[in-house]
Amino acid sequence: MWSDRGIGEPIWLKRLAVIGTVAVITVMLILPLAVVFTEAAAKGRAFLLDALTDPDALAAIRLSLLVAAIVVPINTVFGLAAAWAVSHFRFAGRGLLVAVMELPFAVSPVVSGLIYVLMFGLQGWCGPWLAAHNIHIIFAVPGIVLSTLFVTLPFVARQVAPLMQSLGVAEEEAALTLGASPWQMFRRVTLPKIRWALLTGMLLCNARAMGEFGAVSVVSGHIRGLTNTMPLHIEILYNEYNLAAAFGMAALLAAMAIATIVLRMALEWQHRRSLARGTAAMGSMPA
Repeated sequence: MWSDRGIGEPIWLKRLAVIGTVAVITVMLILPLAVVFTEAAAKGRAFLLDALTDPDALAAIRLSLLVAAIVVPINTVFGLAAAWAVSHFRFAGRGLLVAVMELPFAVSPVVSGLIYVLMFGLQGWCGPWLAAHNIHIIFAVPGIVLSTLFVTLPFVARQVAPLMQSLGVAEEEAALTLGASPWQMFRRVTLPKIRWALLTGMLLCNARAMGEFGAVSVVSGHIRGLTNTMPLHIEILYNEYNLAAAFGMAALLAAMAIATIVLRMALEWQHRRSLARGTAAMGSMPA
């Protein structure tokens, strides 16, 4: 069980590191998740089903799914374009562009929500013009989409860009030399090589979009049945001391997150398997 491979650390240190890691994960992740699912099931399946099929709960689920369905494709296109730009071209400000793409990881989601309030709120820069044209962004779905776009912006690019840089451009240049169009080159050469990283980025983006609270809380207005996403609905139920219903919705959100992790692990396994097949095929070719 305990392999001695590595850089020569004592076996007791390896065991201590593994046991410590497992202990922290158990206390910080597994036990809280177990509490969530236990509390969700405490009043029985019927109560849980009623809590999840409540009209406000269904509206929150639909809104979360709608926001994710809008955000993930947009950030996928942006992530591919940004990854292509930073991995294939050298230009002034390239390092700054990479740093700016990481900005949503450093800025508090609450701050990102306030940015959109200052821009599109009634007293904001564009507020009077928007009000005059009866366009609603803050306390409406567009504001929720914009704030979620901001916080999920880096996920696809961060997964794809390092892989594109490591792969290089030799095969793509060869395809163009042989007469392929840019679209054919991307679809037949680039996309097959980055597809697993791309799908992983999309899964992470979707998980963050579904679970975002801070930025959405600022711009949503907490309007029941209209602008409450699943995390906001959980907060309302908790503040009303409707703990069983709150834990029921939290369990559903946690189940979605766990499904995302399982899918990511499956994609990584499939990626390693395809790499192993490719290596084996190259090794079996005659010299």
